[in-house]
Formats: sequence, structure tokens, C-alpha cells
Amino acid sequence: MDWVTALPPGGDRSYNACLVLVDRYSKTPMFLQCHKDDTGMDTAIMIWKLLATQAYSKNIISDRDPKFTSALWKNLHSLFGTKLAFSTSDHPQTDVLAEQMIQNLEDIIRRFCAY
Repeated sequence: MDWVTALPPGGDRSYNACLVLVDRYSKTPMFLQCHKDDTGMDTAIMIWKLLATQAYSKNIISDRDPKFTSALWKNLHSLFGTKLAFSTSDHPQTDVLAEQMIQNLEDIIRRFCAY
């Protein structure tokens, strides 16, 4: 789970960021359009609405973004029976699937949107 920020505004609500989630086992990517300044609560609501309709892994890897380290997230993961593991600083290999998907997404945006 990781962020792509500083995107050109788009959509009916001028989204300027994207939250990237990649299932570790099926390698299926999920992209959530959002705003760069969305709160942890906004992000949590978006993710759990998405995951309520999808099968998901019991172990979620994320970077140490303050939105993911709050007590809110700890409570949500406890409620859903998942474990949130954090990647080590300056060690992107831990969250390699999300990092690769972000690279692919940025390449697509550059090629098709002249970004």
C-alpha cells in the first residue's frame, strides 16, 4: 500500500493523488483516486469500502506514512483481523509490489496524458 501524489487534478472532484494497493498473492492491483490532503479517516473509509467487496490478504504492508501509523488504523486492523506491517525506511524492497505498480502507473500517465 503506497501513495502516488502530485498528479494533475482530474475527475469530477479534482482528484490529485492515488492510493495503490497490490494483493501480494494474486498480484492484482487496486487504485483508489483520492486527494493528497485526505485525512487518515478519509483514507480508511475508502479502503474498507473497497475491501468489503473484495477478498483481501490478512497481512498488509505499508510504508510509514503518518496516515497508516495512527491509532485509528491499529483499531481498524484489529476489527478486521488483519495485520499491518510497516516497511523499513529507505528499503523499498519490502513493499516491492506497490513500488513496481507505482512505476507502471506513472509510466502510463506520462505516455497517455502528457504528464
